[in-house]
Amino acid sequence: MEKFVPTSYTLECVATGREFEDEGWTLEDRACKTPSLVRARYAKKQIEVRSDECGLYKFADWLPVKRMLKGSSAPVTYKSKGLGKHLGLENLWITFNGYNPAVGASMTTCSFKETEAYSVCARAAEDEKRVLVVASAGNTARAFAKVCSDNGIKLLLAVPYDNIGALWFEEPLNPCVKLISCEKGGDYFDAIHLSNLALKGNGFYAEGGAKNIARRDGMATTVLSAATTIGRIPDYYFQAVGSGTGAIAAWEANMRLIEDGRFGSHVMKLMVSQNAPFVPMYDAWRADSRLMLPYDDDKARRDAEIIDAKVLSNRRPPYGLAGGLYDALKAAGGDVFVATNAQARKAAKLFQELEGADIHPAASVATASLIKAVADGKVDKNATVMLNITGGGEQLFKQGKELWYLKPSLVFPLDPSVDEVVAKVEDLFK
Repeated sequence: MEKFVPTSYTLECVATGREFEDEGWTLEDRACKTPSLVRARYAKKQIEVRSDECGLYKFADWLPVKRMLKGSSAPVTYKSKGLGKHLGLENLWITFNGYNPAVGASMTTCSFKETEAYSVCARAAEDEKRVLVVASAGNTARAFAKVCSDNGIKLLLAVPYDNIGALWFEEPLNPCVKLISCEKGGDYFDAIHLSNLALKGNGFYAEGGAKNIARRDGMATTVLSAATTIGRIPDYYFQAVGSGTGAIAAWEANMRLIEDGRFGSHVMKLMVSQNAPFVPMYDAWRADSRLMLPYDDDKARRDAEIIDAKVLSNRRPPYGLAGGLYDALKAAGGDVFVATNAQARKAAKLFQELEGADIHPAASVATASLIKAVADGKVDKNATVMLNITGGGEQLFKQGKELWYLKPSLVFPLDPSVDEVVAKVEDLFK
């Protein structure tokens, strides 16, 4: 393994352009008066891709990391034969995040959330004593649980009870990983609320979601994989979105690649999609509203129950703030699509037939949107198109394996008291 030197970078506030030093886990610019993301500005303007044995850290020049953790895998980009031919696309490239040995993909949690987890956890100092807190609808929790278990990092997960079936593993986890849930009927937003209460306890710190540069720049490795494999920035980028963080990350990677100078100077069109009937970002975008439109909590929960792609059910996404998805879509001339469960299932079947891999519901939504965009003439047939398959190979990976499931240590009501949550989660790590 190559010798690793911590990556050199500063932070920049998107709203004001102010550049400042990272204090170690800075999530926002406290001097900024408006809601804004901060971005990493890396010292190295031209990325030097390391060897494959570095896993995700082959892209470490543009990751805000202090060390390399064991067990990581990078996204794999390959030129589509079956699906591309079927759609009449000359240059369809698939970036596969999951398990598919036929193309060299080896993410054992079968989701691109691994790119976030290995980046975020490597941003933390090796001697960090506090407990990392992560809220998730499923795949993110599985990725963080694996990374933290394998590397001895203390972790508290908050996941809706209805989604804990997503927490499957090859083997029992290190007890440094604990799970709490909100009761049946709760959704991702309820899990976020629960995690926020837990953070009021002593010795816990927030992962930070979209605000964490490590999360976004970890996800951005999908675009780095594509551009360095193809030799240029794609013209179109297709992905399903729950929070939109992956698409924001794609836009940020695009800007870095332009600055690099070797991959083109164009901005790829962000073609993002939601799973109907849970479509709050689609509705806001159609209304050309920077602000999310009103969405009744009970209706949102019901809509979240209906969709196949549960991971896309974020009610409070980083949409309108400076540097958020609204800005990304405007800058990239992008669009938001919608796919029904039926359309996504049909797309998943087609992908398996033509590309030989099973894919997650969110990736099926993205594939369905690509199919629709091509049918509607919204994609130039000669363009370089990137389809970000954010999860897949789960059926293949699970074949013949005895799986182990992480069970919640505590299950809370949807409106628990702060004191009750704090007291109980502090006890978990004593």
